[in-house]
Amino acid sequence: MTETFRLALAQINPIVGDIAANLAKLREARAEAARQGAELVMFTELFLAAYPPEDLVLKPAFVDACRAALEEIARDTADGGPGVLVGLPWQEGGKVYNAYAALDQGRITAIRFKHDLPNYGVFDEKRVFAAGPLPGPFSFRNKLRIGMPICEDIWGPEPVECIAETGGDILLVPNGSPYEGDKIDTRLNIAVARVTESGLPLVYLNQVGGQDELVFDGASFGLNADGSLAFQLPAFEEVVAVVDWRRESHGWVCAPGPKALVVEGDEADYEACMLGLRDYVGKNRFPGVVLGLSGGIDSALCAALAVDALGAERVHCVMLPYRYTTSESLKDAEDCAHALAVRYDIVPIAGAVEGLAAVLAPLFAGREPDITEENMQSRARGTILMSISNKFGPMVVTTGNKSEMSVGYATLYGDMNGGFNPIKDLYKMQVFRLCHLRNRWKPASAKGPDGVVIPEHIISKPPSAELRENQTDQDSLPPYEVLDDILQCLVENEMRVSDIVARGHDLDTVKKVERLLYLAEYKRRQSAPGVKVTPKNFGRDRRYPIVNRFRDDGAAPFKPDPALGPDAVMALGAADI
Repeated sequence: MTETFRLALAQINPIVGDIAANLAKLREARAEAARQGAELVMFTELFLAAYPPEDLVLKPAFVDACRAALEEIARDTADGGPGVLVGLPWQEGGKVYNAYAALDQGRITAIRFKHDLPNYGVFDEKRVFAAGPLPGPFSFRNKLRIGMPICEDIWGPEPVECIAETGGDILLVPNGSPYEGDKIDTRLNIAVARVTESGLPLVYLNQVGGQDELVFDGASFGLNADGSLAFQLPAFEEVVAVVDWRRESHGWVCAPGPKALVVEGDEADYEACMLGLRDYVGKNRFPGVVLGLSGGIDSALCAALAVDALGAERVHCVMLPYRYTTSESLKDAEDCAHALAVRYDIVPIAGAVEGLAAVLAPLFAGREPDITEENMQSRARGTILMSISNKFGPMVVTTGNKSEMSVGYATLYGDMNGGFNPIKDLYKMQVFRLCHLRNRWKPASAKGPDGVVIPEHIISKPPSAELRENQTDQDSLPPYEVLDDILQCLVENEMRVSDIVARGHDLDTVKKVERLLYLAEYKRRQSAPGVKVTPKNFGRDRRYPIVNRFRDDGAAPFKPDPALGPDAVMALGAADI
């Protein structure tokens, strides 16, 4: 008789630190797995804590609570239902490990520790975890030997090689892999490499949901030993799915499973921004959000994202006009609010701005108006929005894009006020693309209306902060298509100024943008968190000093003098050095 095995995959959305809620979700998913006839149900990396728990794992009480929850689940498995694979922080020998546990028949049957700890980009696991030994497989119900490399353990060959060499039959890989553009292809390529090297089939199970700046997109998948795709789960959705395996002469083979179409590109970026906002608001228990709707493209996109994430009844838009606000902007904001069916109020700021000006008049006597007076308008708006938040409870959504945040085109304690920014990691040209996209498409899980929700005039008119007469962004910034390319070169790619100029950009423009990028670091340190969608977001990814006098002068790349190579340096005496 052919030997078979049914595995359930719990691609679900935990909450960092809410061990009781995560335990309840686990039990619910296990019950669903049992209804579908699964023998084993698999959860994601550090599921009981949720990923990433960061310095929470330095608190012994937190680690103890996770362990207590694990033992509760272990006792549950005495009911004869599915076994459980689940991640948690595990304390042993005075160290804390990123662990993955197997539970079955009323007890903990195996435990494995993460061997390769990522310490780059958004990850700093070496700060809080100890590295475990290379992991061998364990036997499940005397049926198959399961290898459990944890996330980063498959990004290099050694852990999987160890499992294969010690008799593993299958690789079940729990992950907490955050979304960024093109990440799905990268993961698949890594998994195919490990399958090819080991000759073992692989299941890649990824967390889904938002956690602070990070969004986990799910998009779990399975590969047979020949590298073929056995199944693909959807991105940005919770699901408990079962897949069937059978033992053949050459090993275990997964029967064809669900093959969800995974969104990519701008659609994936939109879904990530929407899910990140939804979970930040929901997991922090805000009743809704409030934002300034200026009639501009950034606030319009944020309003659309908020309605799609939360529903119109939980979104409050406020127009905050001053003497420089045009009639076009008033109409555009009203039309956008109407299209989204949100509550919309107009709160003029003249009294607040002129009151501040009157208070400061004796100090400012004899000085011409300048950017100070422009910033007072923005700060009046920020204060009003924060006051609405304090009085009624909704979180303020801030609406600056990555292009603006890069060069400091934002006002501290003004338009930067807020709890979360869904478009913080979108360059301006991406903002334009996502507005066009949303007017012709919306995600299946979006709660907003179909059709055009961002009036075309908002997209087509020249962007402006409207802080003085006839102002446009391009008065002080290069065209956004130029600015964004220079910024991507500087931020994501860390390119030399000379190499950016070689792409066709003007040297003085590149140096100006680089200077503005460095000068704005102190502002970004005080900005609200926002969804990460690019390879290098401001915050967790890019960590530059605020006090920083380095500037790239655009000279040709430095070439070391061969005469002063390592041998020559070693030959120098201590007195010479």
